[in-house]
Amino acid sequence: MKTNRLITLGLVALLAACSQKNLPAQSGWESYDVGNIVFEDKAPETAGSAIYNSIIPDPESYIAEQARVVLSTLYFSPQDSITPVHRIYYTLEDSEGISAKGGGGGNVNIFYSTRHIENSFQDSDTAKVLFETRGVLLHELTHAYQLEPQGIGSYGTNRVFWAFIEGMADAVRVANGGFGPDGRPRGGNYMDGYRTAGYFFVWLRDNKDPDFIRKFNLSTLEVVPWSFDGAIKHVLGEEYDIDSLWHEYQVAVGDIEV
Repeated sequence: MKTNRLITLGLVALLAACSQKNLPAQSGWESYDVGNIVFEDKAPETAGSAIYNSIIPDPESYIAEQARVVLSTLYFSPQDSITPVHRIYYTLEDSEGISAKGGGGGNVNIFYSTRHIENSFQDSDTAKVLFETRGVLLHELTHAYQLEPQGIGSYGTNRVFWAFIEGMADAVRVANGGFGPDGRPRGGNYMDGYRTAGYFFVWLRDNKDPDFIRKFNLSTLEVVPWSFDGAIKHVLGEEYDIDSLWHEYQVAVGDIEV
């Protein structure tokens, strides 16, 4: 399979530039230990595997690079209280779905579907596959390194916990140019998590506090029991509340009228 190397390299450079947009310059991440990265292709016979390996010839280095992008988006510096990650086991698999993160105790498992890669390549667009692959990876790596709300149960038992976790993962993806121009969903509520919350969190960063994402992540250690409104007041001030900010955001992006 032929790959337009110049297009691929050009897109990599563009994505690297996007990852720095609206993010203050950070130092120290270049040498930060992101954990031991182990890549395994469990579906080498698939077309998705061939596509992936043609655009990402060194997966371990690529994953480490994106991990540092995620870390610099979530944290101020390597001296912060960062969720420890000792090992990332990243696999290509011939399976349904897109991608998922599992594991625990600092040992992270992430799978990426070769079927999704093939679907992304339907227009024979290598750049599109690389763009989607990076975006999905940013989301899953955020799950590896992000902090979690305290005192409110777990991902599977509390919707606030779930909405924060999935919203922040897509916020990191949004913040680093990981969605296309039509990526933002209209309407909904921040409790829907994923892109609906993610675009909202980035809007708060762009309009209320340039360090909002980092402070919001850190709030999980400082606001116990954690809540959206408690974290908003902690980060932005007592004069703010989550529902009023959501309404302001919906007006600002044109989803509702005043």
